[in-house]
Amino acid sequence: MQTNVTGRERLEACKGWITYFYLVNMNVSISLAVPGDAAAIAEVISQAARDLTAKHGQGHWSAVASEKGVLSGLNKARILLARNNETVIGTLRLTTLRPWVIDPAYFTPVPRPVYLVDMAIRPDYQRIGVGRSLIEEAKKMVTALAGDAIRLDAYEGVAGAGGFYEKCGFTEMGHIVYKTVPHIYFEWLIKR
Repeated sequence: MQTNVTGRERLEACKGWITYFYLVNMNVSISLAVPGDAAAIAEVISQAARDLTAKHGQGHWSAVASEKGVLSGLNKARILLARNNETVIGTLRLTTLRPWVIDPAYFTPVPRPVYLVDMAIRPDYQRIGVGRSLIEEAKKMVTALAGDAIRLDAYEGVAGAGGFYEKCGFTEMGHIVYKTVPHIYFEWLIKR
C-alpha cells in the first residue's frame, strides 16, 4: 500500500534533522553586546519586525529599532547577542528596570526580578535553536547575577511568541490588555 505524502508533510518529518544540520554547520556564539554592536542589533530587531508585519499585518510588533535606541538600552541593561561567525543573528535585553507593560501583581513576589525585553532573531535563523540558546544563556546569566526570576510579556495571538516561551520552561502568569493590545505574562523562577 502506498501513501501519498505532501512536500509539507515531508518537511515536517525532517524538521528535527534540518535543525540539527543547521546547528552543526553554523558557528553560533553568544556574548554580551558592546556599543559597537548597536547598529547590528537594531537591524536584527527591525528585520524581525518587518517579517512579522509581512506575515500578520501592521501592529505593535511593526516598530523598527534605531541604533540610538539600542545604545540607550545598552546603558541600562545587558544585551546578549547570538552570532553566526561575525554576523549578529539574534538578541535579547536583560534589565532590572520594570517595563511599562509589566504589572508585578501577576507575578510571584521576589526581591530581584530581571525583565527580558527586545528579543529578536533574524527571520532566516528562526526555528533552528538560536532563540532557545539565547534564553538558556540568559537563564545562566540571571542566576549568576543573583536574580530571582526572569519576567517577560509576549503579544497574545498569531504574532506572539507565547508558545516559544512555554517550550523554554517559562510559566504563563496571566493575560492582560494594555492600551488595547493583548499580552501574556511569563515567568521563570530561579531555584536556589
